[in-house]
Amino acid sequence: MSLVASLKTTYLRQNERFLAQLRAARKNAGVSQQALAKRLRRPQSFVSKYENAERRLDVVEFLQVAQAIGIDPHKVIDGLLSEEEPQLLSKLRRAR
Repeated sequence: MSLVASLKTTYLRQNERFLAQLRAARKNAGVSQQALAKRLRRPQSFVSKYENAERRLDVVEFLQVAQAIGIDPHKVIDGLLSEEEPQLLSKLRRAR
């Protein structure tokens, strides 16, 4: 597998975990998509689309979602980095 394909695969796995974390956090908080959308002053389809990877969240949107469901955004990102960082760094070093 090429480095580019490997990085894309890594990215896709990270994004899936990221979205799963947001979805699980929302559900654990007992917040429906509709209620979250109302807190964000967005349509319910906004929440549905990012949870189903039909659209991406930018950093500001992610921070707003995290605040609206009461999660620490640093922990979400740290969790993603700690799971993939050693493997990704290894691949990047081998490519040099």
